[in-house]
Amino acid sequence: MNVILKRSALAATIAGLCLASGQGFASSHREAPFITEVPKVDGTDFYMFRSYESGRQDYVTLIANYLPLQAPYGGPNYFALDEDAIYEIHIDNTADAKEDITFQFAMTDVEQDLQLPIGDKMVSAPLKNIGGIGPAATATDNVQARQEYTLNVIRGDRRSGTVQTATNVSTGTETFRKPLDNIGNKSIPDYAAYAGNHVTEVAIPGCSANGRVFVGQRKDAFAVNLGEIFDLVNISNPTGTRDQNLDQLANANVTSFAVEVPTDCLTGSAVTAGGDPVIGGWTTASVRQARVLNPEPTVDGKGASVEGGAYTQVSRLGMPLVNEVVIGLKDKDRFNASEPMGDTQFLDYVTNPTLPALLEITTNSAVVAPQVFPRNDLVATFLTGITLADGGGNVIFSNQPDGGTPSEMLRLNTAIPAADPAVANQNDLGLLASSPDATGFPNGRRPVDDVVDIELRVAIGATLPFFGETDPNNGAPLVDGAVVDQSLLLDGFPYLGTPLPGSPNPNNAP
Repeated sequence: MNVILKRSALAATIAGLCLASGQGFASSHREAPFITEVPKVDGTDFYMFRSYESGRQDYVTLIANYLPLQAPYGGPNYFALDEDAIYEIHIDNTADAKEDITFQFAMTDVEQDLQLPIGDKMVSAPLKNIGGIGPAATATDNVQARQEYTLNVIRGDRRSGTVQTATNVSTGTETFRKPLDNIGNKSIPDYAAYAGNHVTEVAIPGCSANGRVFVGQRKDAFAVNLGEIFDLVNISNPTGTRDQNLDQLANANVTSFAVEVPTDCLTGSAVTAGGDPVIGGWTTASVRQARVLNPEPTVDGKGASVEGGAYTQVSRLGMPLVNEVVIGLKDKDRFNASEPMGDTQFLDYVTNPTLPALLEITTNSAVVAPQVFPRNDLVATFLTGITLADGGGNVIFSNQPDGGTPSEMLRLNTAIPAADPAVANQNDLGLLASSPDATGFPNGRRPVDDVVDIELRVAIGATLPFFGETDPNNGAPLVDGAVVDQSLLLDGFPYLGTPLPGSPNPNNAP
C-alpha cells in the first residue's frame, strides 16, 4: 500500500508572502476570541511535578493538554492534532522569565488508502479504520490515518537557540507514534494496553539519563463546573459541599503531550533564598501565519488548505485559569500572544483583580471581596512564587527564586521530594489543605490538584494572612461544586487516565 507522509507541499510557495514575525492570538479553555477558530492548538491545562511513580523520584513530569472538550464519539475523524503547528513546553531555570529549555513537538500525518472490493471495483473506505487495532503500537495495517511526532530540545531562545532532536531509544529513530483516539471497544479491545505501548523511552540531548515520552488522548481528572461558573457563578450553594456532582468535563477527553525528564537536566541557576533549585514552566502552541484554502482538494498530498510563513504563537498557559478569570476580555488575545518576560503590562489584573468583586456580586455577598491593594498575595501566587514562614520566622516552604523576574508561570521547588506514590494519599487542596501538602499546587501542579477550588479561595483572600493582612472571609470554603475524580488517574506515567471510548459497548465482534 502507498503510505503518504503528508506535509504542506505548497507551503514554500506562500512563505515569501508572510512576515518574519508578529503578534497572534491565543487562549486556554476557549476563553479568548481567536482560539475558537483553531481548537487543535487550544491549550487547556499544564502539569509540572516531581514524578511519584515508584523508582522515578529523580524525574520531573511535564504534561501539556490541548484540544479540549472532546466528545468520545467524535468520529469518523476524531481529534487529530495540527501537523502545521508546533506544540511547546518551556522551562525557565534562571529566573529571568525567558525560556532556557524548550521541548518542541511537531506532528506528521501518516495516511494510506484502504480499499474494499465492491463488485468489480476497489473502492476507498470511509472510516479511519477497517478492522481491529493494537495492542502493539505498530499494529496499524487496518488504519487509514494516524500520526507520528518528533521531539526537539531547544536550549536558549525557542526560535534561535540550539536545536537537538530526541531519539527513540528502542528504534534509534527520531520519530514516535501517537496512538489513535479511543474509537471504541470493537476497534481497540484493550485501549489501556494499546496506549501503554506508546509510552516510549527517549534519549534527551543534554541529559545524563533517558526519559519517557507519550502523546495521545487521555481522560484528565481535572474537574470544573463550566456552565455555572461562566453564568455569573450560578451555583446554588457556592460555600457548601465541594462535591456537588457538577463536573461538566466528566464525559470529555483531551490530548496530552507528556515528557518525563531527569530533574538535574532541568535545574539551572535559579534558587530560593534557602538554596533550593526552582524551575518555572509554561506551554505554548504556534501556527503558520498564512493559510490558503484549496478549492479543489486532491489525493496527491494537496489538502483542503496550505499553511506557510513564520510560526505565530496562538496559545499560552502557565498557571491554570489565568486567562479565563484574571485577564480582562479586551486583553485575552494579547496575553496569549505574549511571553512571560512582558507580563508587567498585565500587572493591574493581579494587583487590582476584578474576580473577587464579581464573586461578591454574583454570590449575593456570601463572600466579600478583600479591600487590600495591591494584592501582594496574588502577585506571589501568580507572578513571583511563594515563601511561607512559621511563627518564628523560619521558612517552611518556598518556590520563589531569589531575585526572580515577576512573570506568570508555574513554579516548582525541585528539592521537595516527590508526592506519595498513591494518588489516593495526595491532598487535592495542596498548600491550602488543613495539613499543607507542599508537593501540590501552587508548588507546580499535579493531576490530583483541585486548582479551581484553590484559586477561588485564594481570590477571596485565603492567603492574605501569610502577608500580614486579614482574610475578610475567614477561610470561607468557596467551591464550584466539582472535584477531581482521583480514581481516573494512574499512579505512573503518563498519569492521566485512559480516555473514554467512543463506543462503551463491549466488543461485539461476531
